[in-house]
Amino acid sequence: MAGELSPIDKAKFVAAKRAAQFVEDGMRVGLGTGSTAAWLVRCLGEMVRDDGLRIKGVPTSTRTAQLAREVGIEVISLDEAKWLDLTIDGADEFDGELNLIKGGGGALLQEKIVATASDQMVVIADIGKEVETLGAFPLPVEVIPFGWQTTQALVEETLISMDVLGRTSTLRMNGDIPFVTDEGNYILDLHLNRIGNARQLSLVMNQMPGVVENGLFIDICDAVVIGYGDGRVEVRDINEGTVDRDRLDFVETDNLFSDLSD
Repeated sequence: MAGELSPIDKAKFVAAKRAAQFVEDGMRVGLGTGSTAAWLVRCLGEMVRDDGLRIKGVPTSTRTAQLAREVGIEVISLDEAKWLDLTIDGADEFDGELNLIKGGGGALLQEKIVATASDQMVVIADIGKEVETLGAFPLPVEVIPFGWQTTQALVEETLISMDVLGRTSTLRMNGDIPFVTDEGNYILDLHLNRIGNARQLSLVMNQMPGVVENGLFIDICDAVVIGYGDGRVEVRDINEGTVDRDRLDFVETDNLFSDLSD
């Protein structure tokens, strides 16, 4: 039950519950990937089931697609949707300008494609994801498997001229084998500690042969919904320059989310 959740899961729950209020009947909605985004999918599924909400969801990963179908959301492809009204997704870090690091769940390529094909992107996160400067969370960079070690060496060499504190990278693993994205690629996690110029770094990374996309989302996010463990929720809109605060109550009998885990 929601009342039995840990403080961090309560924060994710209230952020997702509040963000679901952005969704209106008839919308085409991008559905993010990760533990916080999974709460949103469950919340929307509840609205579909109990309130008759009619939406078409475009998932950013195979696991999000599976969950969306399980809770009764109609799933379509981005090619079918053409353009989206709204994308709601989580983030690994966000700063005061709502620039993000994403890709901890390995779906950064599809997440960025879907987010940029939307009229609005809303990020849901617990307060622990807010940072003054991006970079403490390792920056994911998706690379093609062919020559990935050469690409890694080129990336690390290029980092020497970038405004970052760390310059090492590791290949993301899935047990004893490389982690493979939905698009069949590998992920290099860059351990930068601090990114002084995220815009420049993003542009430079994406110019390298072998690099498919990086996890820096610059000027893409329009609003962030921040959840707290005590039920407080804050909505920051970067375009309107507004900050709205609220508190959501937990319903002890609501066990819709009890089977979710990180």
